[in-house]
Amino acid sequence: MIDNFNVTVGEVDVSIDILREVAQWCEDNRMNMWKVSDLTKKSLLVGVKKENFCVGKIGEENACSMILQWHDTLFWPESKGNEAGYIHKLCVRRKFSGIGLAGKMVEFAAAECKKRGIRYLRLDTGWGREPLCKLYESLGFIRVGKRILGEREFALYEKGIDF
Repeated sequence: MIDNFNVTVGEVDVSIDILREVAQWCEDNRMNMWKVSDLTKKSLLVGVKKENFCVGKIGEENACSMILQWHDTLFWPESKGNEAGYIHKLCVRRKFSGIGLAGKMVEFAAAECKKRGIRYLRLDTGWGREPLCKLYESLGFIRVGKRILGEREFALYEKGIDF
C-alpha cells in the first residue's frame, strides 16, 4: 500500500524532469524508450496543454508522471473528442519502481474519465515491449489493435471505465 500519494496537474517542468530522468536511465540500460534529446518543453507542448501534465507524489516527493489528454489523433485518428482519456509518457522514477505507482496513475486517469462521463481509457506502447504490455494488461487494459507509424509498430490498449 502506498501512503500519502496524490497527483497534481499542470506541473510541466517537474513532469518533464521526471520523464527525462527515466528516459536517461532507459538509454543508459539499452532499453530505448524515448530519446532524451527529444523530450524538450517545446516539443512536448505541441498539441498538449499545461493541465494535461500529471505528477504523482508520495508526500512532497515527485515520484512519477504522465500526460493525460482527451483526444489522440496520432494513434486513434478515428476516435471522437471526449470519447476516451489517453495516457502518454507514463513513467516512474527508478527510486519508486516496483511499488505500484503506474497503477495509481491509471486509477487517477480513470477517476478523471469518470468525472467527465468518459467510458474508456486508452494508451499505446511499442508492439514488442512485452514487459510493458504485461504491465498494462495487469492493470486491466486489453490490446485492441495495432498502429503502424513509419517503421514502428504500436500496440493499442483500452480499458473500460466502470460507472
